[in-house]
Amino acid sequence: MKPVETLDAHYARVRDATMALCATLSPEDTVAQSMPDASPAKWHLAHTTWFFEKFVLCRDDGYEPLHADWHYLFNSYYQTAGPMHARPQRGLITRPSLQEVVDFRQRVDERVRARLQAGVDDDTAAIVVIGLHHEQQHQELLLTDIKHLFACNPLLPAYAELPAPPPGRARPLRFLRGREGLFETGAPAAGFAYDNERPRHRELLHPHAIAQRPVSNAEYLAFIRDGGYRTPTLWMSEGWDVVQREGWDRPLYWSEDLQSAFTLGGLRALDPHAPVAHVSYFEADAFARWSGARLPTEAEWEVLAAERGPTQGNLRDRGLLHPCAAPDDADEDAPLQLFGDVWEWTSSPYVSYPGFRPLPGTLGEYNGKFMCGQWVLRGGSCVTPADHIRASYRNFFYPASRWQFSGIRLGRDA
Repeated sequence: MKPVETLDAHYARVRDATMALCATLSPEDTVAQSMPDASPAKWHLAHTTWFFEKFVLCRDDGYEPLHADWHYLFNSYYQTAGPMHARPQRGLITRPSLQEVVDFRQRVDERVRARLQAGVDDDTAAIVVIGLHHEQQHQELLLTDIKHLFACNPLLPAYAELPAPPPGRARPLRFLRGREGLFETGAPAAGFAYDNERPRHRELLHPHAIAQRPVSNAEYLAFIRDGGYRTPTLWMSEGWDVVQREGWDRPLYWSEDLQSAFTLGGLRALDPHAPVAHVSYFEADAFARWSGARLPTEAEWEVLAAERGPTQGNLRDRGLLHPCAAPDDADEDAPLQLFGDVWEWTSSPYVSYPGFRPLPGTLGEYNGKFMCGQWVLRGGSCVTPADHIRASYRNFFYPASRWQFSGIRLGRDA
Protein backbone atom coordinates (compact mmCIF):
# COMPACT_ATOMS: atom_id res chain seq x y z
CA MET A 1 0.00 0.00 0.00
CA LYS A 2 1.30 3.44 -0.92
CA PRO A 3 2.13 5.46 2.23
CA VAL A 4 0.01 8.52 2.93
CA GLU A 5 1.83 11.70 1.94
CA THR A 6 2.21 14.26 4.70
CA LEU A 7 1.16 17.83 3.99
CA ASP A 8 4.78 18.93 4.36
CA ALA A 9 5.92 16.39 1.76
CA HIS A 10 3.05 17.37 -0.53
CA TYR A 11 4.07 21.01 -0.23
CA ALA A 12 7.71 20.27 -1.03
CA ARG A 13 6.80 18.07 -4.01
CA VAL A 14 4.52 20.61 -5.66
CA ARG A 15 6.81 23.58 -5.02
CA ASP A 16 9.84 21.69 -6.33
CA ALA A 17 7.91 20.68 -9.46
CA THR A 18 7.35 24.33 -10.35
CA MET A 19 11.06 25.07 -10.16
CA ALA A 20 11.83 21.95 -12.21
CA LEU A 21 9.57 23.23 -15.00
CA CYS A 22 11.80 26.30 -15.23
CA ALA A 23 15.06 24.35 -15.48
CA THR A 24 15.35 24.76 -19.26
CA LEU A 25 14.52 28.48 -19.24
CA SER A 26 17.01 31.31 -19.39
CA PRO A 27 16.50 34.38 -17.15
CA GLU A 28 15.40 36.26 -20.29
CA ASP A 29 12.76 33.60 -21.01
CA THR A 30 11.18 34.14 -17.61
CA VAL A 31 10.59 37.88 -17.99
CA ALA A 32 8.87 38.24 -21.38
CA GLN A 33 5.07 38.40 -21.77
CA SER A 34 3.75 37.48 -25.21
CA MET A 35 0.15 38.72 -24.78
CA PRO A 36 -2.12 40.10 -22.03
CA ASP A 37 -3.66 36.68 -21.32
CA ALA A 38 -0.25 35.12 -20.63
CA SER A 39 2.12 35.85 -17.75
CA PRO A 40 5.92 35.66 -17.53
CA ALA A 41 7.35 32.57 -15.87
CA LYS A 42 9.03 34.76 -13.24
CA TRP A 43 5.64 36.22 -12.35
CA HIS A 44 4.18 32.71 -11.92
CA LEU A 45 7.06 31.83 -9.57
CA ALA A 46 6.52 34.97 -7.53
CA HIS A 47 2.71 34.96 -7.51
CA THR A 48 2.42 31.40 -6.22
CA THR A 49 4.88 32.33 -3.47
CA TRP A 50 2.92 35.50 -2.66
CA PHE A 51 -0.12 33.25 -2.18
CA PHE A 52 1.54 31.26 0.60
CA GLU A 53 3.03 34.32 2.26
CA LYS A 54 -0.23 36.28 2.09
CA PHE A 55 -2.70 33.54 3.04
CA VAL A 56 -0.61 31.26 5.26
CA LEU A 57 2.27 33.16 6.87
CA CYS A 58 0.39 36.44 7.28
CA ARG A 59 -2.28 34.63 9.33
CA ASP A 60 0.18 35.16 12.17
CA ASP A 61 -0.33 38.73 13.40
CA GLY A 62 3.36 38.96 14.24
CA TYR A 63 4.60 38.00 10.78
CA GLU A 64 6.44 40.65 8.77
CA PRO A 65 6.33 40.16 4.96
CA LEU A 66 9.75 39.64 3.41
CA HIS A 67 9.08 42.28 0.73
CA ALA A 68 5.86 44.10 1.53
CA ASP A 69 6.02 46.19 -1.67
CA TRP A 70 6.11 43.01 -3.77
CA HIS A 71 2.54 42.21 -2.74
CA TYR A 72 1.37 44.89 -5.17
CA LEU A 73 3.45 43.33 -7.99
CA PHE A 74 2.38 39.74 -7.50
CA ASN A 75 -1.25 39.87 -6.40
CA SER A 76 -3.35 38.64 -9.32
CA TYR A 77 -7.02 39.53 -8.87
CA TYR A 78 -7.76 39.37 -5.13
CA GLN A 79 -9.28 42.81 -4.66
CA THR A 80 -9.86 42.31 -0.95
CA ALA A 81 -6.16 41.47 -0.49
CA GLY A 82 -5.07 44.86 -1.80
CA PRO A 83 -4.24 46.64 -5.08
CA MET A 84 -2.34 44.90 -7.87
CA HIS A 85 -0.18 45.66 -10.89
CA ALA A 86 -2.07 45.61 -14.23
CA ARG A 87 -2.07 42.15 -15.79
CA PRO A 88 -1.08 43.26 -19.33
CA GLN A 89 2.04 44.92 -17.88
CA ARG A 90 3.48 41.97 -15.99
CA GLY A 91 6.21 41.67 -18.62
CA LEU A 92 7.51 45.10 -17.57
CA ILE A 93 8.48 43.87 -14.10
CA THR A 94 12.20 43.38 -14.79
CA ARG A 95 12.94 43.99 -11.11
CA PRO A 96 13.04 42.11 -8.80
CA SER A 97 15.41 39.84 -10.67
CA LEU A 98 14.77 36.15 -11.27
CA GLN A 99 17.34 35.25 -8.62
CA GLU A 100 15.64 37.52 -6.10
CA VAL A 101 12.32 35.81 -6.83
CA VAL A 102 13.93 32.38 -6.41
CA ASP A 103 15.41 33.51 -3.10
CA PHE A 104 11.94 34.76 -2.09
CA ARG A 105 10.50 31.32 -2.84
CA GLN A 106 13.17 29.58 -0.80
CA ARG A 107 12.69 31.83 2.22
CA VAL A 108 8.91 31.52 2.15
CA ASP A 109 9.21 27.75 1.72
CA GLU A 110 11.46 27.50 4.76
CA ARG A 111 8.91 29.35 6.86
CA VAL A 112 5.86 27.48 5.57
CA ARG A 113 7.51 24.08 5.99
CA ALA A 114 8.62 24.96 9.51
CA ARG A 115 5.00 25.69 10.37
CA LEU A 116 3.76 22.50 8.75
CA GLN A 117 6.33 20.41 10.59
CA ALA A 118 5.33 22.04 13.89
CA GLY A 119 1.64 21.38 13.17
CA VAL A 120 -1.08 23.72 11.93
CA ASP A 121 -4.79 24.02 12.57
CA ASP A 122 -7.35 22.63 10.15
CA ASP A 123 -8.14 26.02 8.58
CA THR A 124 -4.48 26.69 7.81
CA ALA A 125 -4.02 23.17 6.44
CA ALA A 126 -7.02 23.67 4.14
CA ILE A 127 -5.54 26.93 2.82
CA VAL A 128 -2.22 25.20 2.15
CA VAL A 129 -4.00 22.48 0.15
CA ILE A 130 -5.86 25.11 -1.88
CA GLY A 131 -2.55 26.87 -2.45
CA LEU A 132 -0.94 23.69 -3.75
CA HIS A 133 -3.76 23.06 -6.23
CA HIS A 134 -3.57 26.74 -7.17
CA GLU A 135 0.15 26.26 -7.82
CA GLN A 136 -0.54 23.25 -10.03
CA GLN A 137 -2.88 25.42 -12.08
CA HIS A 138 -0.03 27.88 -12.49
CA GLN A 139 2.33 25.07 -13.49
CA GLU A 140 0.00 24.35 -16.39
CA LEU A 141 -0.28 28.04 -17.23
CA LEU A 142 3.49 28.40 -17.09
CA LEU A 143 3.89 25.76 -19.80
CA THR A 144 1.12 27.11 -22.03
CA ASP A 145 2.42 30.67 -21.61
CA ILE A 146 5.99 29.63 -22.48
CA LYS A 147 4.70 27.78 -25.54
CA HIS A 148 2.94 30.92 -26.74
CA LEU A 149 6.04 33.01 -26.05
CA PHE A 150 8.37 30.67 -27.94
CA ALA A 151 5.92 30.45 -30.86
CA CYS A 152 6.28 34.23 -31.22
CA ASN A 153 10.05 33.84 -31.65
CA PRO A 154 11.07 33.51 -35.34
CA LEU A 155 13.60 30.83 -34.31
CA LEU A 156 10.77 28.68 -32.89
CA PRO A 157 12.91 27.44 -30.01
CA ALA A 158 12.00 24.27 -28.15
CA TYR A 159 11.17 24.41 -24.45
CA ALA A 160 12.70 20.94 -24.03
CA GLU A 161 13.76 17.90 -25.99
CA LEU A 162 10.63 15.80 -25.77
CA PRO A 163 10.22 12.08 -26.43
CA ALA A 164 8.55 11.01 -29.63
CA PRO A 165 4.88 10.19 -29.10
CA PRO A 166 3.90 6.52 -29.32
CA PRO A 167 2.51 5.48 -32.70
CA GLY A 168 -1.25 5.72 -33.14
CA ARG A 169 -3.67 4.69 -35.84
CA ALA A 170 -6.85 5.91 -37.45
CA ARG A 171 -9.97 5.00 -35.49
CA PRO A 172 -13.42 5.53 -36.98
CA LEU A 173 -15.38 8.03 -34.90
CA ARG A 174 -18.07 6.17 -32.97
CA PHE A 175 -20.77 7.47 -30.65
CA LEU A 176 -21.50 5.79 -27.32
CA ARG A 177 -25.03 5.95 -25.95
CA GLY A 178 -25.11 8.05 -22.79
CA ARG A 179 -27.13 7.37 -19.67
CA GLU A 180 -30.53 9.02 -19.31
CA GLY A 181 -32.44 10.30 -16.31
CA LEU A 182 -31.54 12.04 -13.05
CA PHE A 183 -27.93 11.79 -11.92
CA GLU A 184 -25.91 13.41 -9.19
CA THR A 185 -22.99 15.49 -10.42
CA GLY A 186 -20.44 17.69 -8.75
CA ALA A 187 -17.78 16.85 -6.19
CA PRO A 188 -18.71 14.85 -3.10
CA ALA A 189 -18.50 16.58 0.28
CA ALA A 190 -15.38 14.66 1.32
CA GLY A 191 -11.96 15.29 -0.21
CA PHE A 192 -10.51 18.29 -1.96
CA ALA A 193 -12.42 20.11 -4.67
CA TYR A 194 -12.81 23.76 -5.61
CA ASP A 195 -15.91 25.57 -4.46
CA ASN A 196 -17.20 25.78 -8.05
CA GLU A 197 -17.46 21.95 -8.15
CA ARG A 198 -19.98 21.92 -5.32
CA PRO A 199 -22.57 21.29 -4.06
CA ARG A 200 -23.35 17.87 -5.43
CA HIS A 201 -26.71 18.15 -7.13
CA ARG A 202 -29.03 16.41 -9.58
CA GLU A 203 -28.97 16.91 -13.34
CA LEU A 204 -31.49 15.57 -15.84
CA LEU A 205 -29.83 13.91 -18.82
CA HIS A 206 -31.92 13.61 -21.96
CA PRO A 207 -31.24 10.91 -24.58
CA HIS A 208 -27.78 11.58 -25.99
CA ALA A 209 -24.56 10.04 -27.24
CA ILE A 210 -20.92 11.08 -26.89
CA ALA A 211 -18.02 10.32 -29.21
CA GLN A 212 -15.65 7.65 -27.93
CA ARG A 213 -12.59 9.83 -28.63
CA PRO A 214 -11.64 13.45 -29.27
CA VAL A 215 -11.72 14.95 -32.75
CA SER A 216 -8.45 14.28 -34.58
CA ASN A 217 -6.18 16.57 -36.56
CA ALA A 218 -7.19 14.76 -39.76
CA GLU A 219 -10.88 15.36 -39.10
CA TYR A 220 -10.29 19.01 -38.33
CA LEU A 221 -8.19 19.33 -41.49
CA ALA A 222 -11.20 18.08 -43.48
CA PHE A 223 -13.27 20.86 -41.90
CA ILE A 224 -10.69 23.44 -42.99
CA ARG A 225 -10.47 22.10 -46.54
CA ASP A 226 -14.25 22.06 -46.82
CA GLY A 227 -14.30 25.80 -46.22
CA GLY A 228 -15.15 25.70 -42.52
CA TYR A 229 -13.48 29.04 -41.84
CA ARG A 230 -15.22 30.62 -44.84
CA THR A 231 -18.79 29.53 -44.07
CA PRO A 232 -20.57 32.01 -41.78
CA THR A 233 -23.59 29.77 -41.22
CA LEU A 234 -21.42 27.41 -39.17
CA TRP A 235 -20.42 30.06 -36.67
CA MET A 236 -21.88 31.92 -33.73
CA SER A 237 -22.16 35.59 -34.64
CA GLU A 238 -19.46 36.64 -32.19
CA GLY A 239 -17.25 33.78 -33.35
CA TRP A 240 -17.59 34.81 -36.98
CA ASP A 241 -16.61 38.35 -36.00
CA VAL A 242 -13.48 37.00 -34.32
CA VAL A 243 -12.60 34.85 -37.34
CA GLN A 244 -12.87 37.88 -39.62
CA ARG A 245 -11.07 40.27 -37.30
CA GLU A 246 -8.20 37.93 -36.39
CA GLY A 247 -7.91 36.21 -39.77
CA TRP A 248 -8.25 32.71 -38.32
CA ASP A 249 -8.03 29.92 -40.89
CA ARG A 250 -6.52 27.09 -38.82
CA PRO A 251 -5.83 26.15 -35.18
CA LEU A 252 -3.25 28.12 -33.25
CA TYR A 253 0.32 26.87 -33.88
CA TRP A 254 -0.49 25.07 -37.15
CA SER A 255 1.76 26.02 -40.07
CA GLU A 256 0.29 27.74 -43.13
CA ASP A 257 0.74 24.59 -45.23
CA LEU A 258 -1.24 22.60 -42.60
CA GLN A 259 1.54 20.02 -42.39
CA SER A 260 3.20 20.84 -39.09
CA ALA A 261 2.56 22.49 -35.74
CA PHE A 262 4.67 24.22 -33.13
CA THR A 263 5.01 22.21 -29.90
CA LEU A 264 6.91 22.54 -26.64
CA GLY A 265 9.47 20.33 -28.39
CA GLY A 266 9.73 22.67 -31.37
CA LEU A 267 8.20 22.37 -34.83
CA ARG A 268 6.86 18.87 -35.57
CA ALA A 269 4.96 17.18 -38.35
CA LEU A 270 1.24 17.10 -37.65
CA ASP A 271 0.08 13.70 -36.42
CA PRO A 272 -3.23 13.10 -38.25
CA HIS A 273 -4.51 10.73 -35.55
CA ALA A 274 -3.74 12.89 -32.50
CA PRO A 275 -6.45 15.10 -31.00
CA VAL A 276 -6.69 18.57 -32.50
CA ALA A 277 -5.54 21.17 -29.96
CA HIS A 278 -5.53 24.92 -29.42
CA VAL A 279 -8.99 25.60 -30.79
CA SER A 280 -11.44 28.06 -29.27
CA TYR A 281 -14.98 27.36 -28.17
CA PHE A 282 -16.12 29.12 -31.33
CA GLU A 283 -14.04 26.74 -33.48
CA ALA A 284 -15.19 23.69 -31.53
CA ASP A 285 -18.82 24.72 -31.89
CA ALA A 286 -18.45 25.43 -35.62
CA PHE A 287 -16.76 22.06 -36.18
CA ALA A 288 -19.54 20.29 -34.29
CA ARG A 289 -22.18 22.02 -36.40
CA TRP A 290 -20.28 21.12 -39.60
CA SER A 291 -20.22 17.50 -38.39
CA GLY A 292 -23.96 17.39 -37.80
CA ALA A 293 -23.34 17.07 -34.09
CA ARG A 294 -22.96 19.33 -31.04
CA LEU A 295 -20.72 19.71 -28.02
CA PRO A 296 -21.68 17.66 -24.96
CA THR A 297 -22.99 19.36 -21.85
CA GLU A 298 -20.71 19.28 -18.85
CA ALA A 299 -23.19 17.03 -17.02
CA GLU A 300 -23.18 14.53 -19.90
CA TRP A 301 -19.38 14.57 -19.89
CA GLU A 302 -19.09 14.17 -16.11
CA VAL A 303 -21.52 11.27 -15.83
CA LEU A 304 -19.58 9.41 -18.52
CA ALA A 305 -16.20 10.20 -16.93
CA ALA A 306 -17.36 9.33 -13.40
CA GLU A 307 -18.44 5.89 -14.62
CA ARG A 308 -14.92 5.23 -15.75
CA GLY A 309 -13.41 6.18 -12.41
CA PRO A 310 -9.77 7.27 -11.97
CA THR A 311 -7.79 6.65 -15.11
CA GLN A 312 -4.31 7.21 -16.43
CA GLY A 313 -4.18 9.44 -19.48
CA ASN A 314 -1.64 11.51 -21.34
CA LEU A 315 -1.13 13.96 -18.49
CA ARG A 316 1.96 15.98 -17.60
CA ASP A 317 3.47 13.19 -15.53
CA ARG A 318 3.87 11.14 -18.69
CA GLY A 319 6.35 13.70 -20.02
CA LEU A 320 5.11 13.97 -23.62
CA LEU A 321 3.74 17.51 -23.13
CA HIS A 322 1.76 17.19 -26.35
CA PRO A 323 -1.50 15.44 -27.33
CA CYS A 324 -1.07 12.02 -28.89
CA ALA A 325 -3.28 9.36 -30.42
CA ALA A 326 -4.83 6.67 -28.24
CA PRO A 327 -2.63 3.56 -27.90
CA ASP A 328 -3.20 0.78 -30.38
CA ASP A 329 -4.42 -1.64 -27.70
CA ALA A 330 -7.07 0.72 -26.30
CA ASP A 331 -10.55 -0.77 -25.78
CA GLU A 332 -12.67 0.04 -28.83
CA ASP A 333 -15.91 -0.19 -26.84
CA ALA A 334 -14.89 2.26 -24.11
CA PRO A 335 -14.52 6.05 -24.16
CA LEU A 336 -10.93 7.01 -24.88
CA GLN A 337 -8.81 9.91 -23.67
CA LEU A 338 -11.36 11.45 -21.33
CA PHE A 339 -8.47 12.55 -19.11
CA GLY A 340 -5.38 14.20 -20.52
CA ASP A 341 -4.32 15.13 -24.05
CA VAL A 342 -6.70 18.11 -24.46
CA TRP A 343 -9.21 20.01 -22.36
CA GLU A 344 -12.58 19.37 -24.00
CA TRP A 345 -14.97 22.24 -24.63
CA THR A 346 -18.54 21.66 -23.50
CA SER A 347 -21.70 23.48 -24.48
CA SER A 348 -22.20 24.62 -20.89
CA PRO A 349 -21.66 28.20 -19.79
CA TYR A 350 -19.61 28.61 -16.63
CA VAL A 351 -22.25 29.33 -14.00
CA SER A 352 -22.80 28.27 -10.40
CA TYR A 353 -24.44 25.04 -9.32
CA PRO A 354 -27.71 25.23 -7.34
CA GLY A 355 -26.83 26.12 -3.75
CA PHE A 356 -23.30 27.30 -4.58
CA ARG A 357 -21.47 29.15 -1.83
CA PRO A 358 -18.03 30.66 -2.42
CA LEU A 359 -15.25 30.13 0.07
CA PRO A 360 -15.32 32.59 2.97
CA GLY A 361 -13.14 35.69 2.94
CA THR A 362 -10.65 36.69 0.27
CA LEU A 363 -10.38 33.16 -1.15
CA GLY A 364 -14.04 33.50 -2.13
CA GLU A 365 -12.73 35.55 -5.07
CA TYR A 366 -11.03 32.44 -6.47
CA ASN A 367 -13.81 31.18 -8.74
CA GLY A 368 -17.26 32.65 -8.22
CA LYS A 369 -16.68 36.14 -9.57
CA PHE A 370 -15.64 34.74 -12.95
CA MET A 371 -19.00 33.08 -13.63
CA CYS A 372 -19.87 35.38 -16.50
CA GLY A 373 -19.26 34.99 -20.24
CA GLN A 374 -17.02 31.92 -20.03
CA TRP A 375 -17.47 28.26 -21.04
CA VAL A 376 -16.63 25.04 -19.26
CA LEU A 377 -13.92 22.60 -20.34
CA ARG A 378 -13.38 19.16 -18.86
CA GLY A 379 -10.79 16.42 -18.55
CA GLY A 380 -7.36 18.03 -18.26
CA SER A 381 -4.59 18.11 -20.85
CA CYS A 382 -1.11 16.85 -21.57
CA VAL A 383 0.28 19.54 -19.24
CA THR A 384 -2.11 18.92 -16.33
CA PRO A 385 -0.62 17.15 -13.27
CA ALA A 386 -2.20 13.75 -12.79
CA ASP A 387 -3.10 14.32 -9.13
CA HIS A 388 -4.79 17.62 -9.96
CA ILE A 389 -7.58 16.37 -12.24
CA ARG A 390 -10.85 14.60 -11.44
CA ALA A 391 -14.21 13.97 -13.12
CA SER A 392 -15.87 16.94 -11.38
CA TYR A 393 -13.10 19.45 -12.22
CA ARG A 394 -14.45 22.53 -14.06
CA ASN A 395 -12.00 24.56 -16.12
CA PHE A 396 -13.28 27.71 -17.81
CA PHE A 397 -12.13 30.16 -20.45
CA TYR A 398 -13.56 32.86 -22.65
CA PRO A 399 -14.92 31.49 -25.94
CA ALA A 400 -12.18 33.04 -28.11
CA SER A 401 -9.31 31.64 -25.99
CA ARG A 402 -7.13 29.04 -27.65
CA TRP A 403 -3.60 29.22 -26.25
CA GLN A 404 -4.51 26.45 -23.82
CA PHE A 405 -4.47 22.79 -24.91
CA SER A 406 -8.19 22.88 -25.74
CA GLY A 407 -9.85 20.39 -28.05
CA ILE A 408 -13.16 18.84 -29.07
CA ARG A 409 -15.25 15.81 -28.19
CA LEU A 410 -18.55 15.59 -30.05
CA GLY A 411 -21.97 14.88 -28.63
CA ARG A 412 -25.37 14.55 -30.18
CA ASP A 413 -28.99 14.00 -29.34
CA ALA A 414 -30.14 10.39 -29.50
